[in-house]
Parts: sequence; structure tokens; C-alpha cells
Amino acid sequence: MDEEYQFNEHNKEEFPPAHTAEHLLNQLMVRMFGCERSRNAHIERKKSKISYILDHKPDRKEEREIERRMNELIADDLPVTFCLADRDHLPEGVSLDRLPEDASEKIRLVRIGDYDVCPCIGKHVRSTGQIGRFEMLGTNWDEINKSFRIRFKVVQ
Repeated sequence: MDEEYQFNEHNKEEFPPAHTAEHLLNQLMVRMFGCERSRNAHIERKKSKISYILDHKPDRKEEREIERRMNELIADDLPVTFCLADRDHLPEGVSLDRLPEDASEKIRLVRIGDYDVCPCIGKHVRSTGQIGRFEMLGTNWDEINKSFRIRFKVVQ
């Protein structure tokens, strides 16, 4: 049914392993720090950058825990599945605030095991085990904006 439904045009061709890692990282940060999913991400094959608004600068121990938990989620080999939902009947916690105003009536939801679900029309791997290893390359903290930027790559 997904193939028959016409979604809005997608503006970017993602690298599926890194894009799927972005979904995991978003949910991990929500759970670890109580923040929102990132609104500022640049996901690429060689190196990706993603920022979160947090109430404090994570310390080295928290940074290592992010990397450890990401690799644990990848190793869990969670299935990545898709379903269509009517925009007025979405699962609890799924927000449409980042979709374009002209988004279609049916929304494609990407589900990663029981860990994460969010609207997305991008390309993903079939299971988290296909992502590879998550390597945190570095972080930056902007004290004024309370913005924590993570630079990472996935190694196949």
C-alpha cells in the first residue's frame, strides 16, 4: 500500500544507515535528557551533525553513555517497519509539528522496534543491525543557546 500512495516530494537522498541512526539518537536523547527531537540535523555518509537543546552540558560520562547505548540499540537488531496512519489518528507522542503545511492526509510512520516511532518519508535500513558501529567524533556546547551538537559517523 505504501508504494501506491503519493506522498509529498522528499527533498534529500539519505544514507539509510546514518538516517536510521538519527532516529535512534533522537529517541535516546529524548529519553536521557528529556529534550525534544533535534530540529537541526545534517546527516551524511561520512560525517553527520545533530544538535539538541538541553538544560545542561553533558559531561564526558554522559557522552560515553550516549555512544554505548547507541551501539547497544544497534546490536539489538531492532526491526525497522513502516505503516500509514491518518493524520488525525496518530499514535500517542507522534507530533506533526515538523511536517510541511501541505503534508498529505496519510502520514508514513517509521517504527524502530518498540523504541521509536516518528513520521518520515526517507530511506532506512531494514533493522538496526545494518547500521554498523556508531562513533561519536566530538561534541560542542553553546552555553548561550543551551545547544549540544554531536558529530558522529556510522562505520559499516
